[in-house]
Amino acid sequence: MKKFRFEDMKRGWFIGDFEPSALKTKNFEVGVGHHKKGEIWDKHYHKLATEITLILKGKVQMNDEIFETGDIFVIDKNEVVSPVFLEETDYVVIKTISDKNDKYIVE
Repeated sequence: MKKFRFEDMKRGWFIGDFEPSALKTKNFEVGVGHHKKGEIWDKHYHKLATEITLILKGKVQMNDEIFETGDIFVIDKNEVVSPVFLEETDYVVIKTISDKNDKYIVE
């Protein structure tokens, strides 16, 4: 048995092909995150990964759709998203492949 501390992980990611990780694998990534109300992320997409997110608490606008506590959304490969956090938001995210270079910013 191995033991890890969540606060030792980078930006909430704890499974995937990166260090540190509780389980190093190229097959998928798992992370838990928090964003403050009003945060806006870069418009981006992934060429390799499908991303599945569960909103644990809060509300986020993803393009023209709003997701809130209990919602699960799937972002397919090559789908461009532009997240805006409408409330303090906690979430769990799983990506179907772990590749640290698979994030493309859209200007």
